[in-house]
Amino acid sequence: MKVAIYGQYYQNSTEPIIKDIFSFFNSNNVEMVIEENFLKMLHEKQLVDKGYETFSSTTSLDNSFEMLISIGGDGTILRAATLVRDSGVPILGINAGRLGFLATVQKENIDSFLQFVIDKNYTTSERTLLSLTCDPKNEAIEDLNFAMNEVTVSRKDTTSMITVETYLNDEYLNSYWADGLIISTPTGSTGYSLSCGGPLLTPDVKSLVITPIAPHNLTARPLVIPDDTEVKLRVSGREDQYLVSLDSRIASVKNESILTIKKTDFKIKMVEIPGETFLKTLRNKLLWGEDKRN
Repeated sequence: MKVAIYGQYYQNSTEPIIKDIFSFFNSNNVEMVIEENFLKMLHEKQLVDKGYETFSSTTSLDNSFEMLISIGGDGTILRAATLVRDSGVPILGINAGRLGFLATVQKENIDSFLQFVIDKNYTTSERTLLSLTCDPKNEAIEDLNFAMNEVTVSRKDTTSMITVETYLNDEYLNSYWADGLIISTPTGSTGYSLSCGGPLLTPDVKSLVITPIAPHNLTARPLVIPDDTEVKLRVSGREDQYLVSLDSRIASVKNESILTIKKTDFKIKMVEIPGETFLKTLRNKLLWGEDKRN
């Protein structure tokens, strides 16, 4: 069995997790291929003392890999998705962060959950992604022009609102006066959209969510739309530019540019370990049922 290993940064609390993962896979003769920068960091911290094969881009990942192990929080998984892209390699998240809706394996259960990997006793969940194109073209978003959680437009260098003229399949919807607008996937519904009052969607729902950020139109509310809808945005404001983010990647875009957002033609596969369901994650992370009356 061959797995890819990816991590984004190092924290003291991550050290025992990394040691447990490497110890388990080495004792079970699992071939590990480590992301180049992550391995360099592990050597600097003296967490590993031998050489490993490395990868540095999506072209290195193919169907010879059982999965990619992401060590960190949800942000690390989102960056792992930019490496996996359309390769079809599933991602398993080991949670070394805080809340973690995507990184479902907790540090207390690493050995037992990785045994499921060895036994190939797991399933995968396909996650919808969004693509973004800009007219006129913007080089900052040409290559990595997709997002697993959300595409967001927001104001830049000002306290003034922006106006987001919004069209669904070329039909005018609304002009949002707000700090910004979020177009979220079901996966992203537990992220930025949730914190702005958006609804929770289960990962298999074929829908997207449009969520305004601090809207001045007091009747503006989050809107759920079919995921085959093409969304077009034209943003204007007092500044010459505004910000566009694809998950954690940010670019500046000129006023009056046309942004087109739609579902990508590929999906990201997330590994699901038995017993660690989305509904269980909701209960645990959002403390549902913690009321003593239950």
